[in-house]
Amino acid sequence: MSTVVAILLLVAGLSEAAGRLLPVVARLSGVSPARVVGLLLAGAIVDGAVFALWPLSAWAVAGLVLPTAPSDALVWTPGLAVPLVLAGVLAFPLLGPLLHLLLMVGVGAGLAGALATLAGVGWWEAAGCVAIAGVGLGVSVEGVRRLVVKLNSTRAVEPVA
Repeated sequence: MSTVVAILLLVAGLSEAAGRLLPVVARLSGVSPARVVGLLLAGAIVDGAVFALWPLSAWAVAGLVLPTAPSDALVWTPGLAVPLVLAGVLAFPLLGPLLHLLLMVGVGAGLAGALATLAGVGWWEAAGCVAIAGVGLGVSVEGVRRLVVKLNSTRAVEPVA
C-alpha cells in the first residue's frame, strides 16, 4: 500500500469517525476534550483499518465462492480511494445518510470493477463478493461502535430506596 493510499484511508477513517462521533458526543454531558480527541483518533484508526480491509475481504470472499479465484490480491489505488474520502466526508448526519450510502455503493462498484478485471469474472459476481465483504465489515464495525458507546456512556447512579 502506497503512502498516498494510506493517508487517504486515514483521512476517510477520520472523517467517518467524526461524522459518527459528533452526535454521540453531543448527547454526552461533561465530556472532556481529551476524551473526545482520544475517541476520534481511535475511531479514525478503526474506520481506516476497516476501509483498508474491504478490498482484501472481497478478494478473500472471491477466493471462496468464485470458480476462478484471483491470483493477486485486490488493493486500494489512489483512484479507488479518493471517492472513499468523499464518502467519509459525507458521513456527517446533516449532509444525508442516503447520499453517503449511495457514494459507498459507488465506491463498491469501483472495487467490483477492479475485482472483476483481476479475477476474470463478470461484474455482478465481483459485485456480490464486494457487497458481502462490505456488509460483513460494516456489521463488525457497527458492533464495535456500539460496544464502545456502551462502555463510554455515563450511567446515572440509582438512588438507594
